[in-house]
Amino acid sequence: MADRRLQVFHAVAKNLSFTKAAEALYMTQPAVTFQIKQLEEHLNARLFDRGHGRIALTPAGEMALDYAERILALSGELETRLAEMTGQMRGPLLVGASTTIAEFMLPPILGEFNSLYPQVRARLTVANSETIESRIAEHTLDIGLIESQAKLPNLQCEVCCDDELQVICTPDYPLARFKEIEPATLLDYEFISREPGSGTREVTDTYLRAAGVEPEKLKRLMELGSPEALKGVVGTGLGFAIVSRASFDKERQLGSLVAIPLKPRLKRTLSLVYPKEKFRSRVVNTFVEFAKKKLKELSV
Repeated sequence: MADRRLQVFHAVAKNLSFTKAAEALYMTQPAVTFQIKQLEEHLNARLFDRGHGRIALTPAGEMALDYAERILALSGELETRLAEMTGQMRGPLLVGASTTIAEFMLPPILGEFNSLYPQVRARLTVANSETIESRIAEHTLDIGLIESQAKLPNLQCEVCCDDELQVICTPDYPLARFKEIEPATLLDYEFISREPGSGTREVTDTYLRAAGVEPEKLKRLMELGSPEALKGVVGTGLGFAIVSRASFDKERQLGSLVAIPLKPRLKRTLSLVYPKEKFRSRVVNTFVEFAKKKLKELSV
């Protein structure tokens, strides 16, 4: 229902790329360029600076993006409200999830939800917890699932289940001989870590400090952006990592890696985050309750 030019502008502004916007919208690049030109002429303002193969928002473009996000959100809300008046369960569902949840927990949940409500169009954005929070605050996602507590003041945070983090390494790595590992023991071994901004990184660092171990003193060999990358490097025997138990089922069954609990156990809460004071559609509310139930089942 929203002006197509605004939709195209929003895609270009968020990607800062005509090519990526065209791919996301299933349009040709010339068609995207034409829509932006039409909008600039309509508003009598230049929205992008172009040069050296890059684009950037002008001050007018920054203002237009703020309004575009609000207009598009209201347009989507109108369509959803009208659908709900007729008792229909349909419409978009924009879900964001931090990497561990998205890779190892959400796929079966989204699949089952889609089979129950085939007219709901779910779209999953995967990023670290910090990025998901920002996208929720910008109102470009309806709901987020993250591995830490929300920090931004305009977000509502609701704990939905627990998750345990454990040390993983190859069966012949020295740490594999332990049944439990005290945090101080980790100082003597090579550490493969998640990147800053990761919920796993944050909760691990907090746990280590509480146990009297400064994370900066660990022998940190590298920082990686996903659990799969961590497991791949750990599988070469270079060192150990600390990952969610939920991310480790395949390797446990194959015997390629082993997991050892920390002492005391390292547990964290997985949280749902959404904007405060924002309309939540029946689709979003139904998905929230469904996801909470399924995540609790997975964490048992």
